[in-house]
Amino acid sequence: MNIVRFSINKNIKYGVLEDSSIKSYNGSPFPQPDSTSGKFEPDGNTYALSEVKLLVPCQPTKIVCLGLNYKSHIEEVQKKAPQLKTPERPQLFFKPTSAIIGPEEKVIFPKVYERMEFEGEVGVVIGKTAKDVSVEKATDYILGYTCVDDVSERGGQKADQFWIKAKGYDTFAPLGPAIQTDLDPNNIKLTTVINGTVRQSFNTNDLLFGIPYLVSYISEIMTLFPGDIISTGTSSGTGELNAGDTVEITIEGVGTLRHYAETKS
Repeated sequence: MNIVRFSINKNIKYGVLEDSSIKSYNGSPFPQPDSTSGKFEPDGNTYALSEVKLLVPCQPTKIVCLGLNYKSHIEEVQKKAPQLKTPERPQLFFKPTSAIIGPEEKVIFPKVYERMEFEGEVGVVIGKTAKDVSVEKATDYILGYTCVDDVSERGGQKADQFWIKAKGYDTFAPLGPAIQTDLDPNNIKLTTVINGTVRQSFNTNDLLFGIPYLVSYISEIMTLFPGDIISTGTSSGTGELNAGDTVEITIEGVGTLRHYAETKS
Protein backbone atom coordinates (compact mmCIF):
# COMPACT_ATOMS: atom_id res chain seq x y z
CA MET A 1 0.00 0.00 0.00
CA ASN A 2 1.37 3.42 -1.01
CA ILE A 3 -0.33 5.96 1.26
CA VAL A 4 -0.56 9.64 0.35
CA ARG A 5 -1.99 12.72 2.01
CA PHE A 6 -3.57 15.25 -0.34
CA SER A 7 -5.84 18.24 -0.65
CA ILE A 8 -8.82 18.58 -2.96
CA ASN A 9 -11.61 21.16 -2.88
CA LYS A 10 -10.11 22.63 0.31
CA ASN A 11 -10.34 19.25 2.05
CA ILE A 12 -7.33 17.28 3.31
CA LYS A 13 -7.58 13.51 3.05
CA TYR A 14 -5.52 10.34 3.00
CA GLY A 15 -5.59 7.92 0.12
CA VAL A 16 -3.75 5.12 -1.63
CA LEU A 17 -1.77 5.83 -4.77
CA GLU A 18 -2.39 3.31 -7.55
CA ASP A 19 -0.55 4.09 -10.80
CA SER A 20 -1.64 7.65 -11.71
CA SER A 21 -4.76 7.82 -9.56
CA ILE A 22 -5.58 8.08 -5.86
CA LYS A 23 -8.22 5.97 -4.14
CA SER A 24 -9.56 8.25 -1.43
CA TYR A 25 -9.93 6.96 2.14
CA ASN A 26 -11.87 7.99 5.21
CA GLY A 27 -10.01 8.29 8.50
CA SER A 28 -6.27 8.13 9.09
CA PRO A 29 -3.65 5.37 8.83
CA PHE A 30 -2.34 6.52 12.22
CA PRO A 31 -4.06 5.57 15.49
CA GLN A 32 -5.97 8.55 16.86
CA PRO A 33 -6.48 9.48 20.55
CA ASP A 34 -10.22 9.59 19.96
CA SER A 35 -12.67 7.89 17.62
CA THR A 36 -13.62 10.96 15.58
CA SER A 37 -11.40 10.11 12.61
CA GLY A 38 -13.23 6.89 11.82
CA LYS A 39 -11.91 3.68 10.33
CA PHE A 40 -9.24 3.91 7.63
CA GLU A 41 -11.15 2.59 4.65
CA PRO A 42 -12.02 3.60 1.05
CA ASP A 43 -14.69 6.28 0.77
CA GLY A 44 -15.67 5.34 -2.78
CA ASN A 45 -13.95 8.25 -4.53
CA THR A 46 -11.01 8.08 -6.94
CA TYR A 47 -9.04 11.09 -8.19
CA ALA A 48 -6.47 11.59 -10.91
CA LEU A 49 -3.12 12.86 -9.64
CA SER A 50 -3.65 15.98 -11.73
CA GLU A 51 -6.77 16.82 -9.70
CA VAL A 52 -5.08 16.97 -6.30
CA LYS A 53 -2.15 18.53 -4.50
CA LEU A 54 0.09 16.03 -2.74
CA LEU A 55 1.03 17.09 0.79
CA VAL A 56 3.60 15.88 3.28
CA PRO A 57 2.42 12.29 3.86
CA CYS A 58 2.49 12.52 7.66
CA GLN A 59 2.72 15.12 10.41
CA PRO A 60 5.51 14.06 12.77
CA THR A 61 6.09 15.41 16.25
CA LYS A 62 9.81 15.01 15.57
CA ILE A 63 12.32 13.93 12.94
CA VAL A 64 15.16 11.90 14.44
CA CYS A 65 18.18 11.83 12.10
CA LEU A 66 21.31 9.75 11.83
CA GLY A 67 24.83 10.87 11.01
CA LEU A 68 27.46 8.53 9.53
CA ASN A 69 25.19 5.52 9.23
CA TYR A 70 26.12 4.16 5.79
CA LYS A 71 29.39 2.28 5.47
CA SER A 72 30.15 3.80 2.07
CA HIS A 73 29.63 7.32 3.46
CA ILE A 74 31.88 6.61 6.42
CA GLU A 75 34.59 5.40 4.03
CA GLU A 76 34.07 8.51 1.87
CA VAL A 77 34.47 10.84 4.87
CA GLN A 78 37.45 8.92 6.27
CA LYS A 79 39.37 9.52 3.04
CA LYS A 80 39.26 13.24 3.88
CA ALA A 81 39.56 12.77 7.64
CA PRO A 82 41.49 9.55 8.40
CA GLN A 83 41.25 10.23 12.12
CA LEU A 84 37.48 9.79 12.02
CA LYS A 85 36.43 6.56 13.71
CA THR A 86 33.47 4.41 12.73
CA PRO A 87 30.66 5.19 15.22
CA GLU A 88 30.17 2.64 17.98
CA ARG A 89 26.56 3.76 18.53
CA PRO A 90 24.02 5.68 16.44
CA GLN A 91 24.88 9.37 16.02
CA LEU A 92 21.54 11.11 16.56
CA PHE A 93 20.35 14.64 15.90
CA PHE A 94 16.99 16.34 15.29
CA LYS A 95 15.33 18.37 12.60
CA PRO A 96 12.45 20.60 13.77
CA THR A 97 9.01 20.15 12.28
CA SER A 98 9.24 23.75 11.02
CA ALA A 99 11.82 22.47 8.50
CA ILE A 100 9.29 20.21 6.75
CA ILE A 101 8.15 20.86 3.20
CA GLY A 102 6.29 18.58 0.81
CA PRO A 103 6.59 17.47 -2.81
CA GLU A 104 7.17 20.15 -5.45
CA GLU A 105 8.07 22.78 -2.85
CA LYS A 106 11.21 24.89 -2.47
CA VAL A 107 14.19 24.70 -0.16
CA ILE A 108 15.01 28.32 0.65
CA PHE A 109 18.68 29.06 1.31
CA PRO A 110 19.56 31.17 4.38
CA LYS A 111 20.58 34.78 3.77
CA VAL A 112 24.13 33.87 4.74
CA TYR A 113 25.56 30.44 3.98
CA GLU A 114 28.87 28.83 3.08
CA ARG A 115 27.90 25.66 1.23
CA MET A 116 24.54 23.96 0.82
CA GLU A 117 24.35 20.19 0.27
CA PHE A 118 21.71 17.55 -0.45
CA GLU A 119 21.49 14.22 1.39
CA GLY A 120 18.99 11.70 0.04
CA GLU A 121 17.72 9.43 2.83
CA VAL A 122 15.23 6.68 3.60
CA GLY A 123 12.70 7.87 6.17
CA VAL A 124 11.07 5.36 8.52
CA VAL A 125 7.50 6.35 9.39
CA ILE A 126 6.34 5.19 12.82
CA GLY A 127 2.85 3.68 12.77
CA LYS A 128 2.00 3.37 16.46
CA THR A 129 3.38 4.60 19.77
CA ALA A 130 6.72 2.92 20.46
CA LYS A 131 8.57 2.87 23.76
CA ASP A 132 11.27 0.36 24.79
CA VAL A 133 10.64 -1.73 21.71
CA SER A 134 12.79 -4.80 21.12
CA VAL A 135 14.71 -5.27 17.88
CA GLU A 136 12.63 -8.38 17.17
CA LYS A 137 9.34 -6.44 17.47
CA ALA A 138 10.53 -3.18 15.90
CA THR A 139 8.98 -3.64 12.47
CA ASP A 140 5.55 -4.04 14.12
CA TYR A 141 5.75 -0.32 14.95
CA ILE A 142 6.65 0.84 11.45
CA LEU A 143 3.88 1.99 9.13
CA GLY A 144 6.20 2.32 6.13
CA TYR A 145 8.93 4.27 4.40
CA THR A 146 9.26 7.60 2.62
CA CYS A 147 11.87 9.84 0.97
CA VAL A 148 13.74 12.51 2.91
CA ASP A 149 16.30 15.14 1.91
CA ASP A 150 18.45 16.04 4.92
CA VAL A 151 19.39 19.45 3.51
CA SER A 152 22.52 20.77 5.22
CA GLU A 153 24.49 24.01 5.43
CA ARG A 154 28.10 22.93 5.90
CA GLY A 155 29.40 26.21 7.31
CA GLY A 156 26.99 25.93 10.22
CA GLN A 157 27.84 22.26 10.62
CA LYS A 158 31.53 23.02 11.13
CA ALA A 159 30.76 25.75 13.65
CA ASP A 160 28.18 23.88 15.77
CA GLN A 161 28.89 20.43 17.17
CA PHE A 162 25.16 19.79 17.66
CA TRP A 163 24.33 20.64 13.99
CA ILE A 164 21.20 22.59 14.96
CA LYS A 165 22.00 25.54 12.69
CA ALA A 166 23.28 23.38 9.84
CA LYS A 167 20.22 21.13 9.73
CA GLY A 168 17.38 23.12 11.25
CA TYR A 169 16.53 26.00 8.94
CA ASP A 170 12.97 26.27 7.69
CA THR A 171 12.46 24.16 4.51
CA PHE A 172 15.49 21.93 5.25
CA ALA A 173 13.41 18.71 5.52
CA PRO A 174 11.59 17.82 2.28
CA LEU A 175 9.44 14.69 2.81
CA GLY A 176 7.29 12.50 0.60
CA PRO A 177 5.63 11.89 -1.71
CA ALA A 178 4.07 8.75 -0.14
CA ILE A 179 4.46 6.10 2.56
CA GLN A 180 5.03 2.62 1.18
CA THR A 181 4.00 -0.04 3.68
CA ASP A 182 5.33 -3.08 1.80
CA LEU A 183 9.12 -2.81 1.74
CA ASP A 184 11.87 -4.94 3.23
CA PRO A 185 13.79 -2.60 5.58
CA ASN A 186 17.01 -4.44 4.76
CA ASN A 187 16.64 -3.98 1.01
CA ILE A 188 15.38 -0.48 0.15
CA LYS A 189 16.97 1.16 -2.89
CA LEU A 190 17.27 4.95 -3.14
CA THR A 191 18.61 7.25 -5.85
CA THR A 192 19.23 11.00 -5.75
CA VAL A 193 19.17 12.87 -9.06
CA ILE A 194 20.25 16.51 -9.39
CA ASN A 195 19.22 18.28 -12.59
CA GLY A 196 18.85 14.95 -14.37
CA THR A 197 22.19 13.48 -13.21
CA VAL A 198 22.34 10.57 -10.76
CA ARG A 199 24.42 11.61 -7.76
CA GLN A 200 23.55 8.88 -5.26
CA SER A 201 22.46 5.26 -5.65
CA PHE A 202 22.45 3.03 -2.60
CA ASN A 203 20.63 0.37 -0.62
CA THR A 204 19.76 0.01 3.05
CA ASN A 205 21.77 -3.22 3.06
CA ASP A 206 24.77 -0.87 3.47
CA LEU A 207 23.51 0.59 6.77
CA LEU A 208 25.85 0.47 9.75
CA PHE A 209 22.90 0.34 12.15
CA GLY A 210 19.88 -1.31 10.55
CA ILE A 211 16.32 -0.02 10.72
CA PRO A 212 14.92 -2.45 13.36
CA TYR A 213 17.90 -1.70 15.59
CA LEU A 214 17.38 2.06 15.18
CA VAL A 215 13.69 1.86 16.13
CA SER A 216 14.63 -0.14 19.23
CA TYR A 217 17.58 2.07 20.20
CA ILE A 218 15.72 5.36 19.77
CA SER A 219 12.58 4.09 21.53
CA GLU A 220 14.70 3.37 24.61
CA ILE A 221 15.59 7.07 24.73
CA MET A 222 12.28 8.67 23.75
CA THR A 223 8.73 7.73 22.93
CA LEU A 224 8.11 7.58 19.19
CA PHE A 225 4.60 8.67 18.21
CA PRO A 226 2.53 7.77 15.14
CA GLY A 227 3.80 9.79 12.19
CA ASP A 228 7.26 10.41 13.64
CA ILE A 229 10.16 10.03 11.21
CA ILE A 230 13.53 8.35 11.63
CA SER A 231 15.75 9.60 8.81
CA THR A 232 18.30 6.83 8.56
CA GLY A 233 21.33 8.70 7.18
CA THR A 234 22.84 9.22 3.77
CA SER A 235 25.31 7.29 1.67
CA SER A 236 28.31 8.39 -0.36
CA GLY A 237 27.80 10.91 -3.15
CA THR A 238 26.40 13.87 -1.24
CA GLY A 239 27.29 17.14 -2.89
CA GLU A 240 26.65 20.81 -3.38
CA LEU A 241 23.16 22.17 -3.82
CA ASN A 242 22.87 25.35 -5.84
CA ALA A 243 20.06 27.83 -6.35
CA GLY A 244 17.96 26.75 -9.32
CA ASP A 245 18.66 23.03 -8.83
CA THR A 246 15.95 20.40 -9.13
CA VAL A 247 16.33 17.50 -6.68
CA GLU A 248 14.62 14.14 -7.26
CA ILE A 249 14.90 11.48 -4.57
CA THR A 250 13.37 8.14 -5.53
CA ILE A 251 12.70 5.02 -3.51
CA GLU A 252 11.48 2.01 -5.45
CA GLY A 253 7.87 1.45 -4.46
CA VAL A 254 7.43 4.91 -2.93
CA GLY A 255 7.91 7.23 -5.89
CA THR A 256 9.90 10.41 -6.40
CA LEU A 257 10.20 13.33 -4.01
CA ARG A 258 10.89 16.33 -6.24
CA HIS A 259 11.82 19.69 -4.77
CA TYR A 260 13.64 22.82 -5.85
CA ALA A 261 16.37 25.08 -4.45
CA GLU A 262 16.10 28.85 -4.25
CA THR A 263 17.94 31.71 -2.60
CA LYS A 264 16.17 33.94 -0.12
CA SER A 265 14.57 36.97 -1.78
